[in-house]
Amino acid sequence: QVQLVESGGGLVQAGGSLRLSCRASGRTFSVYDMGWFRQAPGKAREIVADISGSGISTYLEDSVKGRFTISRDNAKNTVYLQMNSLKPEDTATYYCAASRPVSGNYDYWGQGTQVTVSS
Repeated sequence: QVQLVESGGGLVQAGGSLRLSCRASGRTFSVYDMGWFRQAPGKAREIVADISGSGISTYLEDSVKGRFTISRDNAKNTVYLQMNSLKPEDTATYYCAASRPVSGNYDYWGQGTQVTVSS
């Protein structure tokens, strides 16, 4: 079982930056692929970024490429989402999630952190 706790959300003006953090419990953090998802009111949840257990492989959804960066520090059991040049359409609740090896699914989820970007 993995417990995930996000932090770093808040209210920011368009063009500003935030860094989200997600800290995981347990001693095997590096085996999990980690993802960041977001869900805006009335919209489906969508993946924003993910990163392999080693940190070597990353994915960014097209709308955030060039603005967001995903990274992880396995020594700190933490994954980050650096968000720059924020836009009002980035407003959503952001969730981190962990995927067990060979699962193919995201098995563990955090409680979410709210990001609001004002125009």
